[in-house]
Amino acid sequence: MTLPYERTRSVVQTQEFLTRLTRDTALPESIRDEARHLLRHYPSKHEVLQAGLNEEQSPRGILSQPVFSSKMER
Repeated sequence: MTLPYERTRSVVQTQEFLTRLTRDTALPESIRDEARHLLRHYPSKHEVLQAGLNEEQSPRGILSQPVFSSKMER
């Protein structure tokens, strides 16, 4: 089972990875374009952590389980 902090870390690391791909001139332009396209609406680290904080502060019962965490480590 994936815990909220693990999911948060994974989403943030994916955003960082896609950003690195956009800057890697050794890759074909089509790959860099696809990474840019995916990042266009991808949440930033701040947005993911804020979503986690919002979930942690919401009354229990609104969400069955938190999706994100306000932290990337346990």
